[in-house]
Amino acid sequence: MSAARAMLLSLAALLSPAVAHAADPRLVPDVSSRAIDIQYSFTGEELLLFGAILYPGQRLPDDRADIVVVLKGPVRPIVLREKRRVAGIWVNASSIRLRTSPGFYAIGSSRPVDKLVDERTAAIFELGLANLSMSPSGFSEAKKLERFEAGLTDLYRRSGLFVENPSAVEITEGVLYRARIPVPARVPVGTYRAETYLISRGRVLAVASRDVQIRKAGFERFVALAAQRHGFLYGLSAVLLSLALGYGASAVFRRR
Repeated sequence: MSAARAMLLSLAALLSPAVAHAADPRLVPDVSSRAIDIQYSFTGEELLLFGAILYPGQRLPDDRADIVVVLKGPVRPIVLREKRRVAGIWVNASSIRLRTSPGFYAIGSSRPVDKLVDERTAAIFELGLANLSMSPSGFSEAKKLERFEAGLTDLYRRSGLFVENPSAVEITEGVLYRARIPVPARVPVGTYRAETYLISRGRVLAVASRDVQIRKAGFERFVALAAQRHGFLYGLSAVLLSLALGYGASAVFRRR
């Protein structure tokens, strides 16, 4: 083999990953609202995740890709306690601390996730409630950790804070996609991440994300900020207000 041919083959080998990467489709995602305000009348909302798939050369492949969307946040540490009945009294028996437990997690897809990727890929990208990585603090037995995580998942499912919908994503003409994610009234405030995954033949081709803020508004926001920034004055005001209301109620009943 000539030196020139060897050099050309080496150059092709170096460029081939970049060319393959450039040939992958791209995602252009968006959300119906970048901020959700929680007021006293807030009863929940439906967040729309939508966007387009841009294929190289605007040519749709024969094997159409699938879409998975995830709305997740805010991540926070949490302590789980297990209660047991001892001598007729319920007491805390054991506990575990999870460092990265999401306060809300919803996943929707065009097909069931287990039909799109293998277990390893699902675990890497945390696709599905069974693949959430909550990072337990300290050593914990596998069975104990599994029991606590299953209990948390069941509790959050019943509260509407953990949601799985394997048919939530609609794909039109292989290019446009949309999915509706229910946001319950009890959703915690904070920064959320709306992620979109483009999957084909068991491989994640593209990932894109948008941030969503869920925040208190109006009088609720004023009370929350007062409690955070001026804790002592907030507590004192709450006590004085309780005393005033109690005194007023007792005065009304005495007149009757």
